[in-house]
Amino acid sequence: MSNTKTFTRIFTIADYEEEENWLREQSRKGLHLQKMIQPFIYIFEVGKPEEMIYRLDYRNAKGDQDYAQMFADYGWECCGKCFGWIYFRKPASVVTCEEEGELFSDNESRLSMVQHVIQTRMLPLLVVFLCILIPQWTNVMNSPDEITLEVIFSILMLLYVILILHCGRKLYSLRKKLKKF
Repeated sequence: MSNTKTFTRIFTIADYEEEENWLREQSRKGLHLQKMIQPFIYIFEVGKPEEMIYRLDYRNAKGDQDYAQMFADYGWECCGKCFGWIYFRKPASVVTCEEEGELFSDNESRLSMVQHVIQTRMLPLLVVFLCILIPQWTNVMNSPDEITLEVIFSILMLLYVILILHCGRKLYSLRKKLKKF
């Protein structure tokens, strides 16, 4: 049985570039992504340190074999899937130019992925927040004898607002940056 290490690390949907860099850093330490366990558990196989390029693509679709094969044809190994994200890696030693180290050949494709994340993750979260959580929060706040529930619900609302603002800001700036090019 191979030697493995498990890490818990939280990345939001807008932090995928940071996640790619973190995975690359781990491979430099000899930790190579073996699989993901939802929501935030990474299992690494311990091996020799190697310079690997990790890239994430957001598909949010099940079982597209042709899609995975297309990346395999270009030397990318699919090393995990989690919450619609597909994790690919490639040894940096086989990359001869900058384009070979990227999943997407142009900014239009990158922009399309960011738009897809916004439409399938951010917008549904925003709808849930506006249509369900805010009305429920007002009901809880108007209840005179539920102080504990008020505190818990207020903390959850604050966390939700922070996450929406963080992800929205990052995805918006990514989209803006990609539209410039």
